[in-house]
Amino acid sequence: MIRVLIADDQDAVRFSFRTILNAAPGISVVAEAENGTRALELAKETKPDVALVDIRMPGMDGLELTRVLSPTTKVVVVTTYDLDAYVHTALRNGACGFLLKHSGAALLAEAIRAAAAGDALISPEITVRLLRELTPRTADSNPLTDRELDIVALVADGRTNAEIGAELYITAGTVKTHLAHVQQKLGVANRVGIAAWAWETGHRRS
Repeated sequence: MIRVLIADDQDAVRFSFRTILNAAPGISVVAEAENGTRALELAKETKPDVALVDIRMPGMDGLELTRVLSPTTKVVVVTTYDLDAYVHTALRNGACGFLLKHSGAALLAEAIRAAAAGDALISPEITVRLLRELTPRTADSNPLTDRELDIVALVADGRTNAEIGAELYITAGTVKTHLAHVQQKLGVANRVGIAAWAWETGHRRS
């Protein structure tokens, strides 16, 4: 069971998220907070697997809360505001996902599961725009194998582990193992970092 903490200053939003997540198999909401300060207190008490965090909250906002929680808790940032500065800051602060509030129930549950599994999920409408804005650079050296580069290119294209495995005729578990090696070689925290490296260095599909 994936234990989730919800932090949002709107009662209606917390109710909606709680209803969606408690209805999703394998997910349970264990705590709710109306601001970042209370969320941090509850995280220490309940030790959730994943925190679902709004950005704009009284007191400690969601970006600062993400920075504080991310060393010990997977964080998925969810917001109404589709601002690149928020996305960049959230990911730099250790978020494992970034969703818009209108993304829908299925994507919300998928983002929670991805975070718990050590993956990352960003709303599709944000992903390509975000990555295209990265300044291209040439890597001094390429530490990856040809197979790892194939997988990295598909990650940059927004594919899931299952989709990558199907295309390359390997299992999703093998993909996950390759990605763990890639993260270690590149020194990045998650698949968002892998995708960013691919776009910056040109190791992606045309």
